[in-house]
Amino acid sequence: MEMIKGIKGHGYYDELVVPIIENTAYENELTDSLAKAIQAYPKTTAVLVRNHGIYIWGDSWISAKTQAECYHYLFDAAIKLHQLGVDWSTPSHGPIQNGKGVSGRNGNLNMSTNALTADSNYNSNLLPRYIVLDIEGTTTPISFVTEVLFPYARDNVGRHLCATYDSAETQDDIKMLRAQVQDDLQQGVIGAVPIPSDDAGKEEVIAALVTNVDAMIKADRKITALKQLQGHIWQTGFESRELEGVVFDDVPEALEKWDALGIKVYIYSSGSRLAQRLLFGNSNYGNLRKYLSGFFDTSVGNKRETQSYVEISQSLGVDKPSEILFVTDVYQEATAAIAAGLEVVISVRPGNGPLPENHGFKTVNSFSEI
Repeated sequence: MEMIKGIKGHGYYDELVVPIIENTAYENELTDSLAKAIQAYPKTTAVLVRNHGIYIWGDSWISAKTQAECYHYLFDAAIKLHQLGVDWSTPSHGPIQNGKGVSGRNGNLNMSTNALTADSNYNSNLLPRYIVLDIEGTTTPISFVTEVLFPYARDNVGRHLCATYDSAETQDDIKMLRAQVQDDLQQGVIGAVPIPSDDAGKEEVIAALVTNVDAMIKADRKITALKQLQGHIWQTGFESRELEGVVFDDVPEALEKWDALGIKVYIYSSGSRLAQRLLFGNSNYGNLRKYLSGFFDTSVGNKRETQSYVEISQSLGVDKPSEILFVTDVYQEATAAIAAGLEVVISVRPGNGPLPENHGFKTVNSFSEI
């Protein structure tokens, strides 16, 4: 408790709050999250970035250094108390209670963090430090994406654009789509039609956008302009409760288990990071985002390109790419990831496409097998 007095603006009896924000693929993308954290907690002089590090500041470099030493001691003490099973958050320092688990439509999942960590079946030397999960065909049925999410986005493009046309967000979406369609026209992509200038009127612009987006969705194109717009349309659907994310029954229990074992879990999907957060934050098992440390999308690269997995490895700051386990249902993604040095497991789920014979990868039918 004495060390809290070394933090500016805090005394012996004060509560010290250090906000935590999620890591991003690139450091400069942390700006907005950092600003929101500082605004929400004006007394803070530090912000933790999950799986990245901590930002600490002060009136001078000496002040920052002193506070860094205090934070280091406090974090170290909290970790040691947790390892001893002591609840450091209460004055009585009682034993840590078992986690309540994840509740879902199919019942409650209850797990004890202490029992799980002590389970002799788990050899910490064999566990990955990080697990990166694909969504479609891995955590979530392909049918949910193709029969629910895609049709919802396609059917609501016009309504969404009409309702939000003048917003900065939608204008940015339109700008990206214009650039993509212009490139498609030059490349002779089937289904691409010219988008008139704004002078032609809102209705004509929207009509052309709807035509292009419909063609992109039917072709299942993994392009950022489309994924960004889809994410914004789905956001409306999730917020209005017209949509609910779906995950396989074994996913919540696995996420809770990995979290208890100290394994950091990330998502890498062709869908936008917004769409990923919406799906896991509004799932049939409730909000699962608390088990996820971050999200990657096509801004780090195409999922079938090795360099994309190199970028992810560098973002996570691993010493060896093999510290990351990537789980996907797509053979081409698996080969790209393993070429970057990651460990790979292929997910075999109902409705997934066939794999090549003698593909050479370990396969699992459930996350419980990982």
